[in-house]
Amino acid sequence: MKFSASKEKLLEGLQTVQSVVSTRTTLPILSNVLVQAVDGQLRLTTTDLDVGVRCVVEAQIDKPGATTLPARRLATIVRELPANDIQVDIDSKNVASIRSGASFFKIMGLPEEEFPPLPAFEGAKTFTLKQKDLKGSLKKTSYGISTDETRYVLNGILFSFKDNKLTLVATDGRRLALVEIELEFPRSMEAEIIVPTKAVGELERLLGDDGDVKLSVSENQIAFEVGSTLLVSKLIEGNYPNYRQVIPGEAKERVTLERETFLAAVHRVSLLASEKSNSVKLVFSKGNIDIMANTPEVGEARESLAAQYKGKEFSIAFNPEFLMQPLRNLGEEEIFFDLIDEMSPGVIKIATPFLYVLMPMRIS
Repeated sequence: MKFSASKEKLLEGLQTVQSVVSTRTTLPILSNVLVQAVDGQLRLTTTDLDVGVRCVVEAQIDKPGATTLPARRLATIVRELPANDIQVDIDSKNVASIRSGASFFKIMGLPEEEFPPLPAFEGAKTFTLKQKDLKGSLKKTSYGISTDETRYVLNGILFSFKDNKLTLVATDGRRLALVEIELEFPRSMEAEIIVPTKAVGELERLLGDDGDVKLSVSENQIAFEVGSTLLVSKLIEGNYPNYRQVIPGEAKERVTLERETFLAAVHRVSLLASEKSNSVKLVFSKGNIDIMANTPEVGEARESLAAQYKGKEFSIAFNPEFLMQPLRNLGEEEIFFDLIDEMSPGVIKIATPFLYVLMPMRIS
């Protein structure tokens, strides 16, 4: 097997696939990248048995073949090579000779037969949507994924294909982020699946602002085709909780706020929120919001914001980090804050189909 490629293209390909490579694997083959020179193209594939990535790199194929090489070591070598042209020659014992300018490296590989194949998706349900739409929707929801491993069904994002909509939901039990994308598909293709955190992170990295992404859903796997890159992942098995029941009914008050101004004020006040209570208090009065934090042994912070509020005076407390996360990840200038009372969840909305439900904290 023999090929030559530019340093830039080969490094870009290795960086695309190497982040799924586990540093703590007991199987040596999973530390390797599968390198295939076939059909006049160079394919790079990695997997940790849960998530796999394959991409295509522009290269000149002098002799077709396949092998596996240590992924991180190969990427490090390619990054440091002095010249832009790289020639790679792999012998029958999976030893790779790498030449570039005056540099020469030899690294040991493992046979391609040991590498676990990526799953096939014959007869899968397929959906196509704009990369930009999916990328924006993941940004608006993924921060809400639970990190509590005892509630594993919450360690991912729910993708619900129903009623000609794709609904994405993430929750950790204390807050919930939901976004909807209009998408036409026949009723026979309706499905609800849970995509795990690692696959969501990889997908966010791969998606761009142009072109489409194709989703293929089988019984326990999902594949995303983004340009010439393929991402496959196992799905989380289990039933996602009924998220509709935690979304409050009609709000009593709606406050319209400038997102960045509100975010900056909450951030400043949160600097004096105590580690123990970790809350900021919002006090609503006519035309005004006071944002406050108080830590007896440290001090207190307060900031006032003018707001279109006409209701009765009341106060509600939230975890500041949970309050700031959607504000950081939305792009809109204006947000709506829907409230019922001190003990009911607050709901952040924008002009497009998105909502964020946040449980209040008890104020002592």
